[in-house]
Amino acid sequence: MEMHDYIVTDIGGDYAYLQQTDTEGAEPFQVALALLPPETDIGTKLRGFMGMFEVIE
Repeated sequence: MEMHDYIVTDIGGDYAYLQQTDTEGAEPFQVALALLPPETDIGTKLRGFMGMFEVIE
């Protein structure tokens, strides 16, 4: 697996919708908010690797 960068585009219920920012044409996908850092909100930039995410600046 590779490390990728994402931005949170929407939050609905218990899920956040992530858009991959380092690959052209990637489709948004949903991830359970429980798997994301507590400060996650719409517009938060994340870096993910093997199901673990961290906030990036």
